[in-house]
Amino acid sequence: MGAEAIDIVKICKDNGLRLTGQRRVVVKVLLQSTDHPDALELHRRVTKIDPRISLSTIYRTLNVLEAKGVLEKHNFGDGPARFEAVDQEHHDHLIDVTTGKVLEFRSDEIERLQQQIAQQHGFEIISHKLEIYVRPKKSPRRKS
Repeated sequence: MGAEAIDIVKICKDNGLRLTGQRRVVVKVLLQSTDHPDALELHRRVTKIDPRISLSTIYRTLNVLEAKGVLEKHNFGDGPARFEAVDQEHHDHLIDVTTGKVLEFRSDEIERLQQQIAQQHGFEIISHKLEIYVRPKKSPRRKS
Protein backbone atom coordinates (compact mmCIF):
# COMPACT_ATOMS: atom_id res chain seq x y z
CA MET A 1 0.00 0.00 0.00
CA GLY A 2 1.28 3.42 -0.93
CA ALA A 3 1.01 6.65 1.03
CA GLU A 4 -2.33 7.47 -0.66
CA ALA A 5 -3.85 4.18 0.56
CA ILE A 6 -2.57 4.84 4.09
CA ASP A 7 -4.16 8.30 3.99
CA ILE A 8 -7.46 6.79 2.86
CA VAL A 9 -7.43 4.23 5.64
CA LYS A 10 -6.54 6.88 8.24
CA ILE A 11 -9.20 9.34 7.08
CA CYS A 12 -11.93 6.71 7.12
CA LYS A 13 -10.76 5.15 10.38
CA ASP A 14 -10.48 8.53 12.12
CA ASN A 15 -14.06 9.26 11.06
CA GLY A 16 -15.52 5.89 11.99
CA LEU A 17 -16.19 4.81 8.41
CA ARG A 18 -16.10 1.24 7.18
CA LEU A 19 -13.67 1.15 4.25
CA THR A 20 -15.31 -0.80 1.45
CA GLY A 21 -13.48 -1.38 -1.82
CA GLN A 22 -15.73 1.04 -3.67
CA ARG A 23 -15.44 3.68 -0.96
CA ARG A 24 -11.66 3.28 -1.12
CA VAL A 25 -11.71 4.04 -4.86
CA VAL A 26 -13.98 7.09 -4.41
CA VAL A 27 -11.85 8.55 -1.60
CA LYS A 28 -8.62 7.85 -3.48
CA VAL A 29 -9.91 9.68 -6.57
CA LEU A 30 -11.08 12.62 -4.44
CA LEU A 31 -7.74 12.88 -2.66
CA GLN A 32 -5.91 12.84 -6.00
CA SER A 33 -8.17 15.52 -7.50
CA THR A 34 -6.61 18.91 -8.02
CA ASP A 35 -9.99 20.40 -8.83
CA HIS A 36 -13.41 20.24 -7.18
CA PRO A 37 -15.32 17.49 -9.01
CA ASP A 38 -19.08 17.14 -8.92
CA ALA A 39 -20.76 13.75 -8.56
CA LEU A 40 -20.96 13.12 -12.33
CA GLU A 41 -17.30 13.98 -12.88
CA LEU A 42 -16.31 11.86 -9.91
CA HIS A 43 -18.34 8.96 -11.32
CA ARG A 44 -16.59 9.35 -14.68
CA ARG A 45 -13.21 9.16 -12.94
CA VAL A 46 -13.93 6.26 -10.60
CA THR A 47 -15.46 4.08 -13.31
CA LYS A 48 -12.13 4.19 -15.12
CA ILE A 49 -10.78 2.32 -12.09
CA ASP A 50 -13.84 0.23 -11.20
CA PRO A 51 -16.63 0.24 -13.82
CA ARG A 52 -19.01 -1.46 -11.36
CA ILE A 53 -19.36 1.69 -9.22
CA SER A 54 -22.81 3.20 -9.85
CA LEU A 55 -23.78 6.85 -9.70
CA SER A 56 -26.04 6.09 -6.73
CA THR A 57 -22.98 4.66 -4.92
CA ILE A 58 -21.17 7.93 -5.62
CA TYR A 59 -24.02 9.99 -4.16
CA ARG A 60 -24.33 7.76 -1.08
CA THR A 61 -20.58 7.83 -0.50
CA LEU A 62 -20.40 11.62 -0.92
CA ASN A 63 -23.26 12.09 1.55
CA VAL A 64 -21.64 9.80 4.15
CA LEU A 65 -18.20 11.38 3.74
CA GLU A 66 -19.64 14.89 3.98
CA ALA A 67 -21.71 14.00 7.07
CA LYS A 68 -18.58 12.59 8.76
CA GLY A 69 -16.57 15.72 7.91
CA VAL A 70 -14.22 14.00 5.47
CA LEU A 71 -15.43 16.08 2.52
CA GLU A 72 -16.47 19.66 2.12
CA LYS A 73 -19.38 20.39 -0.20
CA HIS A 74 -19.32 23.59 -2.24
CA ASN A 75 -22.16 25.17 -4.17
CA PHE A 76 -20.41 27.52 -6.56
CA GLY A 77 -23.14 29.50 -8.30
CA ASP A 78 -25.81 27.70 -10.31
CA GLY A 79 -23.91 24.49 -11.01
CA PRO A 80 -23.99 21.15 -9.24
CA ALA A 81 -22.46 20.67 -5.79
CA ARG A 82 -18.71 20.09 -5.92
CA PHE A 83 -16.48 18.38 -3.38
CA GLU A 84 -12.99 18.46 -1.93
CA ALA A 85 -11.20 16.67 0.89
CA VAL A 86 -11.27 18.52 4.22
CA ASP A 87 -7.73 17.48 5.18
CA GLN A 88 -6.26 20.37 3.21
CA GLU A 89 -4.89 23.62 4.61
CA HIS A 90 -7.43 26.46 4.71
CA HIS A 91 -7.79 28.24 1.40
CA ASP A 92 -10.26 30.44 -0.47
CA HIS A 93 -11.69 30.15 -3.97
CA LEU A 94 -11.86 32.17 -7.17
CA ILE A 95 -14.69 30.86 -9.37
CA ASP A 96 -14.56 31.70 -13.07
CA VAL A 97 -18.22 32.24 -14.00
CA THR A 98 -17.49 31.76 -17.71
CA THR A 99 -15.84 28.33 -17.44
CA GLY A 100 -16.77 27.09 -13.97
CA LYS A 101 -13.10 26.58 -13.20
CA VAL A 102 -12.21 26.95 -9.51
CA LEU A 103 -8.84 28.32 -8.42
CA GLU A 104 -7.70 27.86 -4.85
CA PHE A 105 -5.64 30.58 -3.24
CA ARG A 106 -4.41 31.66 0.16
CA SER A 107 -3.77 35.24 1.23
CA ASP A 108 -2.29 36.09 4.62
CA GLU A 109 -3.44 39.69 4.08
CA ILE A 110 -7.09 38.62 3.61
CA GLU A 111 -6.86 36.36 6.67
CA ARG A 112 -5.42 39.23 8.73
CA LEU A 113 -8.13 41.65 7.56
CA GLN A 114 -10.90 39.18 8.40
CA GLN A 115 -9.51 38.77 11.92
CA GLN A 116 -9.21 42.52 12.32
CA ILE A 117 -12.79 43.16 11.14
CA ALA A 118 -14.22 40.45 13.41
CA GLN A 119 -12.32 41.84 16.41
CA GLN A 120 -13.46 45.40 15.66
CA HIS A 121 -17.03 44.17 15.91
CA GLY A 122 -16.43 42.14 19.06
CA PHE A 123 -16.29 38.69 17.47
CA GLU A 124 -13.85 35.87 16.95
CA ILE A 125 -13.92 33.87 13.72
CA ILE A 126 -14.71 30.21 14.19
CA SER A 127 -15.00 29.38 10.50
CA HIS A 128 -15.33 31.12 7.17
CA LYS A 129 -15.48 30.55 3.43
CA LEU A 130 -14.47 33.11 0.86
CA GLU A 131 -15.69 32.60 -2.69
CA ILE A 132 -14.93 35.29 -5.22
CA TYR A 133 -16.78 35.04 -8.53
CA VAL A 134 -14.69 36.30 -11.42
CA ARG A 135 -14.48 36.46 -15.20
CA PRO A 136 -11.49 37.13 -17.42
CA LYS A 137 -10.66 40.80 -17.90
CA LYS A 138 -11.72 42.24 -21.21
CA SER A 139 -8.85 43.58 -23.25
CA PRO A 140 -9.04 47.34 -23.73
CA ARG A 141 -9.94 48.26 -27.27
CA ARG A 142 -7.40 50.19 -29.23
CA LYS A 143 -8.37 53.18 -31.31
CA SER A 144 -7.54 52.74 -34.97
